[in-house]
Order: sequence, then structure tokens, then C-alpha cells
Amino acid sequence: MATDDKYQDKLVVAKAAVAYVKHNDIVGLGTGSTATLAIKELAKLINNDFKITGVPSSEATKELAISLGIPLLELGEVSSIDISIDGADEFTKDLNLIKGGGGALFREKIVASLSKKQVIITDRSKLVDKLGAFKVPIEVNANAEAYVVRELKKLKGKPVKRIKEGKTFITDNDNFILDTDFGLIDDPRMLDVKLNQIVGVIAHGIFINLASTVLMANGDFIDSYHNT
Repeated sequence: MATDDKYQDKLVVAKAAVAYVKHNDIVGLGTGSTATLAIKELAKLINNDFKITGVPSSEATKELAISLGIPLLELGEVSSIDISIDGADEFTKDLNLIKGGGGALFREKIVASLSKKQVIITDRSKLVDKLGAFKVPIEVNANAEAYVVRELKKLKGKPVKRIKEGKTFITDNDNFILDTDFGLIDDPRMLDVKLNQIVGVIAHGIFINLASTVLMANGDFIDSYHNT
């Protein structure tokens, strides 16, 4: 797919997702290139006397929202979010996801968990039969590195510390990420449970039962998948 076509696909699904937002909603603002387009569309609504309050899922998203004039609440202050819009690195038709390619998975998972409705926006390259071609991002506290690596290997994972621009990638929460290859994942629910049990894992990128709707650009059409 040409770059321009991919951008247009992202823009189309971003606009479709924003159509779900209602006046006075508290809106979870995702992180990444597709979510950025949705945030820009939300800012256009505000300029037309449409009121929303955003809850950012990363420092980068916070800075973008402020620059666009979107009123914000801090994530830690919010007990409920009406709707959130975010992207995904992979998804299956039963709406299991892998997220965290941008490194914001911990806050993204909190936003998703607080949301009454989460709309995921993607292009068709993200739809898979089984999760796992995209390595699972795992945010880890530095004090637990050796232990977490050992436990991930017990689960047949192959963890690699994320490096960006020649340095260890540090998250907004002052942790690092182990991008972990589990191969194709037959039972993402079980892996989700096992990862949650490892002391020192702050969050991981397998999202189960959190997405309400996935909107996927597919040429001239938008395919939608819903959590029933």
C-alpha cells in the first residue's frame, strides 16, 4: 500500500471514530500516528462549539492536545471515561489486541479499562488470525529485570530490551520495555493471566476484553468489528 493511501485510510477511520463522540463526553486520547489524526479531528469539533474533555494516554499526546486547545483531565483524577479512541499493532476478529509499539501501553491500558466504550482504529494490515507476529511489549521496573527475563523465558518468550536512538527506551513512567517474541499465541487469555502474575511487570501489551469496537480501513470501505 502506498504511503498516501495508508494515510488516507488512517484519516478515514479517525473521522469515523470521532463520529462516536458526543457533546460533553470525557474522551480517552490514544497514542500513535492514527490516534493523532483522531485527536486533530476532535480539536476541529471543539472549534465548532462542541465540548469534550480529553484524558491523555501519554506525555506526547498531552502535549499535542494542549497545542490544539483540547481541555484535559489528568489520568489519575478520572474514575470513568465515556469513550476512548486509540490504535493497535495487531487485532483479531474477537477483538483481542497487541498494543504498545509506541511505548505507552501502561497508560493506554488504564484508559481502556476506565472507558465505557473503546474504539480502536486500524488499517487492514493489523488484522491477524492469531496474535504474536508483533512482539508483545512488556513494561518492566528496572529492579526486576533479571527476574522478569527469567520468568518470560519460562513461558517460552524471547525478550529483547527496546532500544531507541542507541539508548534504552524509557517510558513515561521511568521504566523500560522488553519486546518479547512468543511466536503465534494460541491462547492470549492464558498468556495475559501468566504475565500479570510476574512481579515487576508493570503492564503488557496484550489487551483482552477492553476494545468495544474496531474500525478498520479497507480500501473504500470501513469494516467494523464489535465486542458482543
